[in-house]
Amino acid sequence: MNMMLEKNDKLVMTGDSITDCDRKKPDGEGLFDPYGKGYVNIVKALLDASYPERPIRIVNKGWSGFTVRTLKANWQEHIVAQRPDWLSIMIGINDVWRHFDSPKMTETLVGIAEYQATLEELITVIQPHLKGLILMTPYFIEPNRADPMRIQMDAYGAVVKLLAQKYKTVLVDTQAGFDRMLKHMHPMELAWDRIHPNSSGHALIAKSFLDAIGYRF
Repeated sequence: MNMMLEKNDKLVMTGDSITDCDRKKPDGEGLFDPYGKGYVNIVKALLDASYPERPIRIVNKGWSGFTVRTLKANWQEHIVAQRPDWLSIMIGINDVWRHFDSPKMTETLVGIAEYQATLEELITVIQPHLKGLILMTPYFIEPNRADPMRIQMDAYGAVVKLLAQKYKTVLVDTQAGFDRMLKHMHPMELAWDRIHPNSSGHALIAKSFLDAIGYRF
């Protein structure tokens, strides 16, 4: 498979804190390490290093704490106004997590029906204006698939896979990547809270992303 992104394409990458990773605000691009400390920065660096003849503009528009509900509320300003050629979305971790760390705050909880309906609405709004859309599954760095939060995260990930198939988008299965690592590593080697990964975890997300778009060293 050839690398999908072409010369002068603009790739906007959005999501929650995993994407944000202390990026520059309001727009994560430009000079002085604006792309954050996570997978977006790794993707940017490797695309530059491997395809210097194919300049690709990357903008990090992740925002810490976002759910699909807050992503929708900021969609026009954060995404549509950027006029991307390609868009990647990794959202859903907070949608699940709040059910476990803040269950009494019921007004903040995003159920799976709202998650699917909202994400599908955003896809149908933006996809006709894109060259390509990349959907990334949420993940939980927990090998026990019977863990209640892992069960719910897998269900939300299944929604992403369903929508990726329905709308023929690129799919990045981040959970599958972490599951491969977890056969040999304890979750604490990757993330103290099983959500916010260290550099090895972010490298895994970047590798999963790059593999999905046909990147080759």
